[in-house]
Amino acid sequence: MLTLAIQAGGKSSRMGQDKALMPFRGRPLIQTVMDRLAPIADEILITTNNPDDYRFLDLPLFRDIRPDRGALGGLYTALSSAKGDLVAVVACDMPFASRPLFDTASKLIVESGADVVIPQTEHGYEPLHALYRRETCLPAIEAALDADQWKVISWFDQVKVRALSVEETAAFNPDGLTFWNLNTPEDFVKAEGLD
Repeated sequence: MLTLAIQAGGKSSRMGQDKALMPFRGRPLIQTVMDRLAPIADEILITTNNPDDYRFLDLPLFRDIRPDRGALGGLYTALSSAKGDLVAVVACDMPFASRPLFDTASKLIVESGADVVIPQTEHGYEPLHALYRRETCLPAIEAALDADQWKVISWFDQVKVRALSVEETAAFNPDGLTFWNLNTPEDFVKAEGLD
């Protein structure tokens, strides 16, 4: 069973309002992300500290179990709340997230026996567009939180990671849009005009 966990716990400080709820091509941005990736999932959940704002999605909504711990805390909440053993985690502000990448990651995690399948770009890992094995990742993340770690990948040395090389990742990012986070009003305007 595969769970899709959409992370909507960020502060949206550069946007000045909750970007996940801003209209994108006529509907809330988070709905665009959800609809794009829903075919891969047996279960969909949202992590958010403002659940009332997301009730319209009619999905399970989860507040951070470890409040004020940033993206690592959000990842912990997503994996803790998921029913599936495999959890595809994606940020709510990535309208061009790649379903084919998650399809490939699902095959690779089984074939390689990895605990994490994560794409790499020239900018580094993409932890909010990656696939995690719940059972093995949760204790490692919990230990990182207990040790006051903040970096989302601080616990990777405790698990088996199958990183997609920059070249492998490029196949799922031909137009350079897959991992684009919309952070400003200008980003929204630019992205709405793209296919």
